[in-house]
Amino acid sequence: MAAPVVALHGLKRRFATGASEVIALRGVDLTVERGEMVAIMGASGSGKSTLLNLLGCLDRPSEGRYELDGTDVSRLSDDALSDIRNEKIGFVFQGFNLLARTSALDNVLLPLLYDRRHRVAQPRAAAIAALEQVGLGGRLDHHPNQLSGGQQQRVAVARALVTRPALLLADEPTGNLDTVTTIEVMALFQSVHAAGATLIIVTHEDEVASFCTRTVVLRDGLIIRDEAHVARVAGGSP
Repeated sequence: MAAPVVALHGLKRRFATGASEVIALRGVDLTVERGEMVAIMGASGSGKSTLLNLLGCLDRPSEGRYELDGTDVSRLSDDALSDIRNEKIGFVFQGFNLLARTSALDNVLLPLLYDRRHRVAQPRAAAIAALEQVGLGGRLDHHPNQLSGGQQQRVAVARALVTRPALLLADEPTGNLDTVTTIEVMALFQSVHAAGATLIIVTHEDEVASFCTRTVVLRDGLIIRDEAHVARVAGGSP
């Protein structure tokens, strides 16, 4: 049986603040199998931002173990974590994080410039294919200011997909979008999920979580609810 994409075992994260200590995560156990689409929710201070940073290999746990696609990443060096992020994780952010003076195609090509192992043999062709997958095959040369908010997020999704990651990690991906565009972007995520991708979406919106197949809720650094459910079908299309 293939290893889970995400396996967290007793994950804890503590932060020193002067003479005191803040415990952001108190022992999180979580498994995400290949092909799941999971929403992570929680109020401010619940630990979801800390968990997001750990899932994205942007931070290390104080205790516990994190296995990403079968590799224990908990104690890897900075260089090794950088390679793991580039190879195993695709990031989608609330603010899109696109280079303003760069075309959609060059924005999507960017992660491949840091692929030290050259896993993608034809980067330009891969970037074009990723943009076609998100419905922007006709916008290759457009700059972000020539695209709508929804189209910019599509470019961000294409950039996240171009390295063929084991995990697509989205941080409040619809936070800057109106209701109609939110549904369109969630339809895109559902189509990516239907194609076999594993997604974790961090959100504070119940509507966004309703489009996922599973919801995990954090409170005070612990998982208080973890349930699978039938996903609402988004009405948009790529």
